[in-house]
Amino acid sequence: MTESASQTSQMSVEDFERIAEFAAKETDDAVRFEFINGRIGVKKVPDGDHNTIVLWLMRRCMQTRPDLDLYQGQGLRVEKYREGRARPDAVLVPEEHFAGHGEWADPSGALLVLEVTSYDSDTDRRDRKEKPMAYGAAGIPFYLLVDRDDCTITLYGDPDSSVGYHDIRKEPFGAKLHIPEPVGIELDTEKLKQFVD
Repeated sequence: MTESASQTSQMSVEDFERIAEFAAKETDDAVRFEFINGRIGVKKVPDGDHNTIVLWLMRRCMQTRPDLDLYQGQGLRVEKYREGRARPDAVLVPEEHFAGHGEWADPSGALLVLEVTSYDSDTDRRDRKEKPMAYGAAGIPFYLLVDRDDCTITLYGDPDSSVGYHDIRKEPFGAKLHIPEPVGIELDTEKLKQFVD
């Protein structure tokens, strides 16, 4: 058993949700929390390049799949992975899918989650290890990681509740990356080279 899997939860999910809701209200959403692998984590406020990458993907999706919406800031209940709560940088879903959902939505119906690495000390643990496990366990077909540390884009596919994802395809910025159905888009990642510090 890995170290992270053997840890006990810091608090109940209900306590976490109350803390996260309070922090969002009291700080005008400047502080955002996640609850992954039984631990509370602070989601760093994104910088301009980070947000531009999310908008880059949004434009690509709107051009090729106008029937899909890319939500930013939507919380997901990734309960199969230690009763977690994740707030991906973006979630790709059928049009209007999250209408009427609360802050922490069920991940069923999500086609892809996007994370863009931040320049902080827990990016490796959070984005490269825990998030693939959480999103795969939730059955989300694809996890797309834009890694600004090593200038790569990684597509995780074929979710499995016990291992996260079976298929992992990592490409350098500049490569063309095809995301199969149910997403069905191709990304030319050349532009991502402009958004690295």
